[in-house]
Amino acid sequence: MRIICNFADMNTALIYLDNAATTPVDPSVLEAMNQHHEVFGNPSSVHVQGRKARVLVEQARRTVAKIMQVAPAEVFFTSGGTEANNAILWGCALNLGYTHFITSMLEHPAVLKPLQYLRQFAGIQVHFVNTDTLGHIDPEHLEKLLKEHPGALVSLMHANNETGNLLPVNTVSHLCKKYQAAFHSDTVQTIGKYSMDLPHLGFDFAVASAHKFCGPKGVGFMAVPTGKFFKPFIAGGGQERNMRAGTENVPAIIGLAKALEIAHVRMAEDQVHIRSLKSACIRLLRERIQGVGFNGDVHGSSLHTILNVSLPLNMDADLLLPNLDMAGICVSSGSACASGSNKASHVLSAMEVDPSRPSVRISFGRQNTLAEVETLVDVLARHATPL
Repeated sequence: MRIICNFADMNTALIYLDNAATTPVDPSVLEAMNQHHEVFGNPSSVHVQGRKARVLVEQARRTVAKIMQVAPAEVFFTSGGTEANNAILWGCALNLGYTHFITSMLEHPAVLKPLQYLRQFAGIQVHFVNTDTLGHIDPEHLEKLLKEHPGALVSLMHANNETGNLLPVNTVSHLCKKYQAAFHSDTVQTIGKYSMDLPHLGFDFAVASAHKFCGPKGVGFMAVPTGKFFKPFIAGGGQERNMRAGTENVPAIIGLAKALEIAHVRMAEDQVHIRSLKSACIRLLRERIQGVGFNGDVHGSSLHTILNVSLPLNMDADLLLPNLDMAGICVSSGSACASGSNKASHVLSAMEVDPSRPSVRISFGRQNTLAEVETLVDVLARHATPL
């Protein structure tokens, strides 16, 4: 999915509606990071500068653990969600003895590609649960797979990064417990958006990227329960209690914790505001563009921050994104995590979405306004050129 932003006219007001790809860093997060830049010590060093850095890392860990409702010893900082997903999947296959993995064709490449490599190099078996045209998994088929492969590792994302569809977590968690399976979820799109009591939800493994909730890029964490620790995916020193080698990025970790804390405090307010923007966008698109549709369960169980729009056949996909670009509007077409790729979305393909219809992912953040949504819809209605 290409990210389209306007750089041609720097005087054009920027409308950023690609928050599922990355979010603007909150000013309070930048302030918190800048306040501690003078603590330059290595957190593994035993002298005073090292001890100061270690205190800051552990304070951040406790903040994350409290919000996630897990023990601090179960939180491990990483470079982001991709590393965390890889570490968990490789660790489960190579160290924890899981040989059967159950997933779906709708997962993020950070899950599908590691499973592909593990099937090739570690001999695991990967089973795909059926999904429907709205993008939801089939719970009955999931139970069938779990009956056939009890004790498997189930990897299903909490919210799809392209459509926003939400996983029926309670159902999946119940089935995993029933068949002694472990439950890993790519929770990158939902952490910071919902209250996440990980044990109550039934997640064994969860991951996060700070830049999805107004924190800095290049830092995230994985939640791994005691008793399911594995050997480090990145080998080297003994950092992160021998679960992830490499000197910790102290300022980024501070920023992650601060961003998560802010998101937790603002959660209810942000949910109301962003839901109103999404609802308004749906209404305005239907009013202004005949034949517009939506990919995913837009009126059902879906994330409030993501809207995947299916535009009419008479719209020229090649001109659509340049027109938005010229108007200073940032959106995504496909998946921003595959930026620069012209390949069709594997998620929309699995949902049997008509590939001849252009699709645009609009993703809202706390900084967006109704006026920006109105401008977006106006540009789509005026500048999408009929074939």
